[in-house]
Amino acid sequence: MSRNSAMAGAVLGVVALTGGLAACGGGQSLEERGGSDTSSSGGGGKGTLVVGSAGFTEANVLAELYAQVLKDAGFATSIKTVENRELYEPALEKGEIDVVPEYAATLAEFLNAKVNGPKAVEEKPVASSDVTATVTALEKLAGPRGLKVLPAGEAVDQNAFAVTREFAEKNKLKTLSDLGASGLKVKIAAGDECEIRPFCAPGLKKTYGVDVAGIDPKGVGTTQAKQAVKDGTDQLVLTTTTDATLDAFGLVLLEDDKKLQNADNVLPVVHAKDAGSAEVATALNKITKTLTTEDLVELNKKVDAERAKPADVAKAYLESKGLIGK
Repeated sequence: MSRNSAMAGAVLGVVALTGGLAACGGGQSLEERGGSDTSSSGGGGKGTLVVGSAGFTEANVLAELYAQVLKDAGFATSIKTVENRELYEPALEKGEIDVVPEYAATLAEFLNAKVNGPKAVEEKPVASSDVTATVTALEKLAGPRGLKVLPAGEAVDQNAFAVTREFAEKNKLKTLSDLGASGLKVKIAAGDECEIRPFCAPGLKKTYGVDVAGIDPKGVGTTQAKQAVKDGTDQLVLTTTTDATLDAFGLVLLEDDKKLQNADNVLPVVHAKDAGSAEVATALNKITKTLTTEDLVELNKKVDAERAKPADVAKAYLESKGLIGK
């Protein structure tokens, strides 16, 4: 499961709070609901913390970064993989998971839908391109549920649009504004929801004046979607800012210079009672302050393209930045 498939619905404004969420209220343990321990490290003298991972590459890397920096700070840590926000978020509320790497806008709208109903996401959204406002809204929704939202960093994994490097150079395109001003007709390789979602075709038209000729429903950031743009069948692909495979397809991102997309900055969310201490926050903030979007792309690439283990990739990164002892 990739970040693209995991996030496509939520980032495009689709939040499905269906049977999966209802099933969480029956008192089942996390293990009974499909959670699995993927790694652990013991020996901490300050207590034990369970770090959650949603199971796709980036989530696994972030979980390892969090677990290892917390271990270095004196906590015993383990990582539990639960490939579904409808399951792991309630587990975080219950304290079955203590820490989860999250995305500000997506979690804010997930909780908005959970608290105010699914229609709230489109009728009264709380997320925006303003990361400060989005995190503030997230804090208001998370606090009453026993969750503590730690500060967001620079690293962001949000919707993004890419073209071939050749197409960009030929038409002098660096930003989505450039694409709109060019008057070029573009067919978008994306999910079929792109036709109606405000952050996709309608947003490109309204915010940037892009002439959208149609949608090729090949999915968000899939191999097929990127191949279609590489081959020239389509001109624009919907993917994410941390897509580590763009180079392999000869693709480059166009800058979202007018901030169409919501602020899906990476940030830790913790169970307030069990993991809300200053020591936990200090350890995790080391990563938040250091990690960039470019770093995430490289870390994802090491796992996806070079087949390195997330634990090894995380360890090498933390050591190279001086965030843990060697």
